[in-house]
Amino acid sequence: MNALYRTSLVAATALVLTVLSAAPSAWAIDIKRVVSPGGIEAWLVEDHKVPVIALEWAFEGAGGTDPQGKEGLANLASHTLDEGAGPYDSQAFQTRLQDSAVSLGYSAGRDAFSGSLRTLSDRRDEAFDLARLSLAEPRFDAEAIERMRAAVLSSLKRDLADPNYVGRRLFYSTAFPDHPYGGEIRGTLDSLPRITADDLRGFVKSQFGRDRLVVAAAGDIAPDDLAKALDRIFGGLPAKTSVATIPDVAPKGLGETILAPRPTAQTVMLMGQPGVKRDDPDWYAASVMNYVLGGGGFGSRLMEEVREKRGLSYGVYSYLIPMDHTALVMAGGSTVNAKAGQALDIIRQEWARMAKDGLTDEELADAKTYLTGSFPLQLGSTQSIARILLQVQRDRLGIEYLDQRDRYINAVTQDDIRRVAKRLLDPATLLTVLVGRPEGVTPTKTLEGGS
Repeated sequence: MNALYRTSLVAATALVLTVLSAAPSAWAIDIKRVVSPGGIEAWLVEDHKVPVIALEWAFEGAGGTDPQGKEGLANLASHTLDEGAGPYDSQAFQTRLQDSAVSLGYSAGRDAFSGSLRTLSDRRDEAFDLARLSLAEPRFDAEAIERMRAAVLSSLKRDLADPNYVGRRLFYSTAFPDHPYGGEIRGTLDSLPRITADDLRGFVKSQFGRDRLVVAAAGDIAPDDLAKALDRIFGGLPAKTSVATIPDVAPKGLGETILAPRPTAQTVMLMGQPGVKRDDPDWYAASVMNYVLGGGGFGSRLMEEVREKRGLSYGVYSYLIPMDHTALVMAGGSTVNAKAGQALDIIRQEWARMAKDGLTDEELADAKTYLTGSFPLQLGSTQSIARILLQVQRDRLGIEYLDQRDRYINAVTQDDIRRVAKRLLDPATLLTVLVGRPEGVTPTKTLEGGS
């Protein structure tokens, strides 16, 4: 981070904190619940200062499970929905998007299939129609499918040579074997060629239903106009769909240290164990704890002990991963092979120290200040506001959540931190994955042919 950027960021954060402390009412966000004539609900932050509208939506549970042998179906659909729809082939559809300065995209995940639309206010009619066509009348022309398939295959082949990717895939396949969370959402080199246009059409028909639709909007649109747009974009979709239920799952492989040998100069380290879901009452205490442990960048304990004091890594971190059907608390980083054992020992020592001693009063206060003061910086664009609104809905946090968030964080006590740290952090049960040629480590399992 260069000095000018760092100074600007500090100044911006200080300004936000000053505004919030001087005029807390300015921080309140007016979220309106909008229901269309057809019964489709959305949350809206109305703002007419900038002529931009952002819509974010998700079909919950859609795309979570691909048919056996055709893994990657949902992801390929996300790449091809905007590659031609209705009367427009791929080139014509993309030209209409570009000519109208409309941004439309989709993404597939294990817990939901998401869409995103951003448009200037005076182009909204065109934008809404293109979004509707992409959902209700995707073409899935052969040329577009093959082009997108080739792009996904290329990205998979490239990633197979990346130690960081190899580590992530090995961690998740070990933690969640025989569960969708353990698979690669993009599919495999074998499964992708098997996916047909009929598979894609069947996916859209079976997965996109209004019964699992969640929508958020922000920007230059009134509630009545948004209500009409909801029916216009989504009203033609099936009222109900039948999507396979993903079961809850606890991570496996706890306590194991798995090595994937690679002829690299550094060892990639990835460690994790059960965490907290987003609706867990301990979420806020866990967030504060994680900020101090490894989520706070250069101010975190892991960075201080591993990088600053000993120079063992350019970066080491911890983070929380809440998913719909499980949760993880994780740590990761990389180090030269000769120092891998030392780096792992220090991470585990910090894991244990947090579980035993918790935080100092100064660390607790600093973490709360950062987590509350930095949050407004995440609301810097119309699209970011819509995305956060969508996630708040999906997490079932309530329409008043954004106004209450700071209170939840500031209510975290030292007793909360100690309880949560003891609950979550146990270095003896960390699932550890290493990619490289680490020294000073005794793995419980080494993958054959990993070199």
